[in-house]
Amino acid sequence: MVQTFDHDEGFLACRCIWVNGPVIVGAGPSGLAVSAGLKKQGVPSIILERANCIASLWQNRTYDRLKLHLPKQFCQLPNFSFPQNFPEYPTKDQFIHYLESYARHFDINPQFNESVQSAKYDETCGLWRVRTVSTSGSTRGDEVEYICRWLVVATGENAEKVVPEFEGLQEFGGHVMHACDYKSGENYRGKHVLVVGCGNSGMEVSLDLCNHNSTPSMVVRSSVHVLPREVLGKSTFELAVLMMKWLPLWVVDKTLLVLARLILGNIEKYGLKRPSMGPLQLKNTQGKTPVLDIGTLQKIRSGEIKVVPGIKRFSRGRVELLNGENLQIDSVILATGYCSNVPSWLKETEFFSKDGFPKSPFPNGWKGKAGLYAVGFTKRGLSGASLDAIRVAQDIGQIWKEETKHKKQSAAACHRRCISHFF
Repeated sequence: MVQTFDHDEGFLACRCIWVNGPVIVGAGPSGLAVSAGLKKQGVPSIILERANCIASLWQNRTYDRLKLHLPKQFCQLPNFSFPQNFPEYPTKDQFIHYLESYARHFDINPQFNESVQSAKYDETCGLWRVRTVSTSGSTRGDEVEYICRWLVVATGENAEKVVPEFEGLQEFGGHVMHACDYKSGENYRGKHVLVVGCGNSGMEVSLDLCNHNSTPSMVVRSSVHVLPREVLGKSTFELAVLMMKWLPLWVVDKTLLVLARLILGNIEKYGLKRPSMGPLQLKNTQGKTPVLDIGTLQKIRSGEIKVVPGIKRFSRGRVELLNGENLQIDSVILATGYCSNVPSWLKETEFFSKDGFPKSPFPNGWKGKAGLYAVGFTKRGLSGASLDAIRVAQDIGQIWKEETKHKKQSAAACHRRCISHFF
């Protein structure tokens, strides 16, 4: 699958490796799904992963109480179901176990601790050059250049944390962390904590803090859709998928909002203003995921979680809000989301935009030019990533089989010519 060339020290200070197949950047669910699909097509590949494990976001940057927000049938990767004994909403550890079983089942062995520094298409030879640097052990700092015909970008939508700038935050003096470093509320008992952000992470972190007897205040800077996770025992997402088969999107959106009002009540009186655009339309056009409530609203209604407006500035041990209110706080948790890191290493501007997402919207954002592919940028979760992975594997597999067949035919023709010449 790979062939290694060691350059003389005076020429290039890195090894050069030819990959007979695609290079996949990222060993999360998207990268694993592509690799598995390629194996089924008989195509070899190599996965480059900067961390020391698969699914590093799930293993290293998620809180302990996390569960899948959607039923497991909407989160499984291609050709491999969840174990039947798993609950409808698997826990973080169960999902990691599932991904590790997936990698073992398809014999996927990523190259860990290799951080991609750059990837550039060489028009002279018609190949991709992917340069990495080792991040571990005795090889730390060593550079390798992989040369391949196909490049699959599978680093995903959440590669890097987003940390906004706030006036006075450096003067605050208390503990400040991003939600990716938060594990549980155990260390916050009895403390006043400001949670910045009201997405699924902000809501769940606030709930977890509340359950550990801390006093959270949740900053809501913009409008947000909050939906019940289930309606009459059925997943809200599953219900929406079912309705979408028969009804236009705007009707489904209206139905979801009516159900949310009946089940959750008027949430605007608690400081949670709904967007003017429906939840599914907002998700499709802007990628903003609605919050699926798992108990946070009850704590908001009871006053155990306080909803506050945007931040004006921080000072020593305090925060001033946009409405003039001044709160004394001990810690700040930034549930401010994540972003793609593709622009920092992929030297290409035709397929990917400046924000690190394919320019063509779903379902057409999986294939670029010159053997460039993207998986996991659909803003449609694991099901969207799986669809991309299937398309990419089939596309490369078809090219691979056609060229392999052609080579065999050419070899056979050459063999016949040799025999005729001999006799």
